[in-house]
Amino acid sequence: MKKIVFCFVLVSLLISCSKEKTGSMVVNGNIDGLKKGTVYLEKIVDTVLVAVDSVEINGLSSFVLVDDLKTPEMYYLTLDKKETEKIPFFGEKGTLTITSKLEKLLFSAKITGSKNQELLDEYKSMIQQFRGKELDFIKDKFEAQRNEDETLLLKLEAEEKNLIKRKYYYTTNFALQHKDKEVAPYIALTELYNANFKLLDTINKSLTKEIKISKYGMELDKFITEIKKND
Repeated sequence: MKKIVFCFVLVSLLISCSKEKTGSMVVNGNIDGLKKGTVYLEKIVDTVLVAVDSVEINGLSSFVLVDDLKTPEMYYLTLDKKETEKIPFFGEKGTLTITSKLEKLLFSAKITGSKNQELLDEYKSMIQQFRGKELDFIKDKFEAQRNEDETLLLKLEAEEKNLIKRKYYYTTNFALQHKDKEVAPYIALTELYNANFKLLDTINKSLTKEIKISKYGMELDKFITEIKKND
C-alpha cells in the first residue's frame, strides 16, 4: 500500500514538473478578488496584439506567466472578464511581480522587477503634469472662444505652444539621460513621433550600441530613415 502511495506521489510530482513554465521572463502575479477566469499575457507582434501565454484561475488569485524575449518590450496583462482593461508594463528578462485588484485592475496595478518600467513610471508621473495643463488650456480656449475674446485666445494659444515645446524638450532630455535603457527609444517613438525631427535624430544618435539593436532602437532608426526618405 505504501509503495502504491509513493508511486502516485512520484507520478504527480513528475507531471507537475513537466507542466512547469519556463522562459527568459517570468511574471508572478496576484489579482486580489479574482476567483475564476483567464489571465492573458499579450504583446504586439507585427502590429497585432497577440496572447503569448495564459493561465486559468480557479480559486487562487495568484498565477505565473512566462515568455521568451530577446530585448525588453511592452507587454499587457488582460483578463477575459475585463478585456478593455489592460495593464501595460515593460517586460524584461528575469522575474517581475504584478499585483492588482479586480475592481480597479488598471489603477491599482503595481509592477516591480523591471528597471525600464521604473523609469517609464517616473517619466509618466512628470508628463502627467504637462497633460493636466494641456487640458486646462483646452478649457480656457473654449471659454475665450465662447466669449469672443480674441486677445485672450491668442495669448492662450501662444502659451499652449510653449508648453508643448517644454514637454518635448523634457521628453528628449529624459531619453538622453537614459540612453542606455530601452525606455529611451520607446518614449521617442510614442511621445515624439510628431515633434521636430531633430529631437528624434538626437536621441537616436545618442543611444548605446546595445540599445540601438534592441526592438525599439531598431524601430526608431527605421522610423527616422522613413522620415528622411519622405523629405
